[in-house]
Amino acid sequence: MKTLTILRHAKSGWDVQVERDFDRPINARGRRGAEIIGQYVKRQAFPVDRIVASPAVRVTETLDIFQPAANLDDLEPHWDRRIYLASAATLIDVIHDMGKDADNLLISGHNPGLEDLVLMLVPEVNGGELREKVEEKLPTSALVRLEIDIADWRDLEVNMARIAAFIRPRDLDPALGPAMDDD
Repeated sequence: MKTLTILRHAKSGWDVQVERDFDRPINARGRRGAEIIGQYVKRQAFPVDRIVASPAVRVTETLDIFQPAANLDDLEPHWDRRIYLASAATLIDVIHDMGKDADNLLISGHNPGLEDLVLMLVPEVNGGELREKVEEKLPTSALVRLEIDIADWRDLEVNMARIAAFIRPRDLDPALGPAMDDD
């Protein structure tokens, strides 16, 4: 069995003037969200063997905070430009490319692709309450952990995953509640 952990980038700073969307940084709320989600991963002792991530500034800054908080700072992320604003289908291609390299993969990137990926991998029938929550919204810094009965990432197909965990920053700190989730 493999696990796929999906981490959306932290809340970004729309008030910061940047020439390209790719260069938009995270803000103070985003830094707090990335840290508390990382601390949650550490407490839960979720194993992660490999990280593949978008090289966009808001993702690199998220991981700069998340990884030490999660006790994963010894892992060097594999930066894959295909993840930047990717569709769910492209994200599946990226995951397929991992082959047998990792049993516990973490992918970090952007919406709507990540949310669509979860909804594509977890069947609507018997997907449960957690799938319904993801369908409502995968907010910034949210983390979804999927369990998949495969031996090789190239075998990943739609409707074959189970949600083992879905955690949002507001679940850990009510001050990071829904009023602040707007992107």
